[in-house]
Amino acid sequence: MLPKFLKPFHISKSNLIRIGPKTDGGYIVDKRIFKKTDALITCGLNDDWEFEKSFLKKNKNSKIFAYDHTVTKKFWLSRFKKDIVSLLLLKKLKIGKILDVFKYIDYQLFFRNNKKHFEKKIVFKEKGNEETTIPKIINNHNKVVLKIDIEGDEYKILNDIKKNSKRIFFLLIEFHNVHKNLIKIRNFLRKSDLKIIHIHANNYGGIDKNGIPKVIELSMLNSKKIKINKILSKRKYPIIDLDYKNFKRREDIKIQFS
Repeated sequence: MLPKFLKPFHISKSNLIRIGPKTDGGYIVDKRIFKKTDALITCGLNDDWEFEKSFLKKNKNSKIFAYDHTVTKKFWLSRFKKDIVSLLLLKKLKIGKILDVFKYIDYQLFFRNNKKHFEKKIVFKEKGNEETTIPKIINNHNKVVLKIDIEGDEYKILNDIKKNSKRIFFLLIEFHNVHKNLIKIRNFLRKSDLKIIHIHANNYGGIDKNGIPKVIELSMLNSKKIKINKILSKRKYPIIDLDYKNFKRREDIKIQFS
């Protein structure tokens, strides 16, 4: 069971929409943000920008800025070698898997003009040119959608997110090792304008002995920018036809609140 402070506030289902794939990398947002925001800032990219593509279709004037220090030329070369070996060993037989071998071309075509990828790590306090901070990356934007998936490092930047929440209209954040960091999450949520409107458990992470999902995805709306009814949701999570399994071959995790 998850503590009650993680229970979403009620949002009309007509305002909720899934952006990105019906698998890992897809997230639930409030469709009202498309007309109110001008930049999507992604922290943690890896080799998946389907969410960014889908977002841009809904908000054609939005700028896209992605930050991930691990996605380098070395990353792409290593990935290409592994994909070629898999292809030769007939492990990539589906058309989607075959096309995936040439993902670098799609990367080059997507990240140009008003869509940029920076090889920088998001930190609390930068020590060199290969690092940057939340205040720095959102400094020139006032209507931001911020997406965070940085494999556990999210806890180091929560204070920066909270202090700069006036610029953040919508936050998508993946929390890892939830069972070990509930106090940090609670402190982040306390007295914040960013309110949870959706929650999903990432089934890649599984659950702990107390039934707490180890990885959760939160969709959070700035209640000072877009009004919400301060009534807690009575929905069952995951939501049918809105939520999908991150890992298709494993059961989705049903969320219960204490």
